[in-house]
Amino acid sequence: MVGGGPAGLMAAEVFSASGVAVSLYDAMPTVGRKFLLAGKGGLNLTHSEPIEIFQSRYGTRQNQIGAMLRNFGPAQVREWAGRLGIGTLIGSSGRVFPTDMKAAPLLRAWLHRLRHPTAGAPVQFHMRHRWIGWGADDGAPTGLMFDSPQGTRKIHADAVVLALGGGSWARLGSDGAWVESLRERGVQVAPLMPANCGFEVRGGWSAHFAARFAGLPFKSVAIRFARAGGEIFLRKGEFVATVSGVEGSLIYAASGLLRDQIAAHGSATFTIDLLPAMSPDRVLSEVAHPRGSRSLSSHLKSRLAIEGIKAGLLHELLSKQDMTDPPKLAAALKALPITLVAARPIDEAISSAGGVCFEAMDAQSMLRQVPGVFCAGEMLDWEAPTGGYLLTASMASGRAAAQGALAWLERAPALSWEPVESTTSEQI
Repeated sequence: MVGGGPAGLMAAEVFSASGVAVSLYDAMPTVGRKFLLAGKGGLNLTHSEPIEIFQSRYGTRQNQIGAMLRNFGPAQVREWAGRLGIGTLIGSSGRVFPTDMKAAPLLRAWLHRLRHPTAGAPVQFHMRHRWIGWGADDGAPTGLMFDSPQGTRKIHADAVVLALGGGSWARLGSDGAWVESLRERGVQVAPLMPANCGFEVRGGWSAHFAARFAGLPFKSVAIRFARAGGEIFLRKGEFVATVSGVEGSLIYAASGLLRDQIAAHGSATFTIDLLPAMSPDRVLSEVAHPRGSRSLSSHLKSRLAIEGIKAGLLHELLSKQDMTDPPKLAAALKALPITLVAARPIDEAISSAGGVCFEAMDAQSMLRQVPGVFCAGEMLDWEAPTGGYLLTASMASGRAAAQGALAWLERAPALSWEPVESTTSEQI
């Protein structure tokens, strides 16, 4: 088992419960680092929406992820947490959290059960072991090479599950360094790209806008994006202005569409509705209402509650002439265009897209080009918005890969290995 994130830990749990001896190797000093970071503001485990809607969040990969979710979906995530002694609650948005909102107690309980199971085999953890590929001497697919505190080590296994993460948050271990090792073995790997990421606006914000509003949220707004192929994204929520662009939950939800549009056409323009609860006619009526001696800012604040960052955005993007033209101002309040020209770097993204293509694996998650090696988690070619979808699918894929490995072990021929004098060998 290589990788100590949610997918790797879940795969290890399946092996342990089946009584199969398993060692887990991870490059970092401790496991679950990204899991803990994700829980800083409250660990979003999964989502309570109907499974049909839940599955649709995985876009072009919903069929492949959906097959995994049938065995371990949102309901099973909550049951699993309950067996660890962690209760869950459903928030107002439908998201599911631990009752104490914290990630650390759940991770501690999980690791304790893996190390000290009441039944099955305990998991052995080997930290600061960075996988660097396969040995060049025999090329065996399940003979793994690691950089470790003891130097280079070669580890022999009967089966391997790789759960190495994607390309975001390299400082937590997900650096995408595994891509070339798999490509060298003929495995089809789609380029890693940022997902659930921020974007740069065309020309950047003015110094005045950035100084006053960077870090502040646009609340109670809606964005609309029309993809070149005709797909429409329309959703209410909130997002944040950055020094040079935008980020936040509403932007993350559309990030895949925006990123792909930029890649294909050089830019992507969405419109923001600053008053989604009001009809266009009502907005025009309020804007055109006589304001007497009041300033335009006071008028917009009193009639439409437009102030702060919303008012700042109008002044940033509209000319003085448009600001004093009621029809144009009203139209902008309902559909103000913002043009994006680049996604932020992948290492800043919450997650990544791209990775091991599903077509490179069989139905049991085993690499077709590397028998005995299975893949799981964010290193697979799928993406999803935040809201519990990432964690649920990672865990589900870890279970699927481990179950595939167990099935393969039952029918695989006995393997024999030649000792390697310059390195250390051990059985997983």
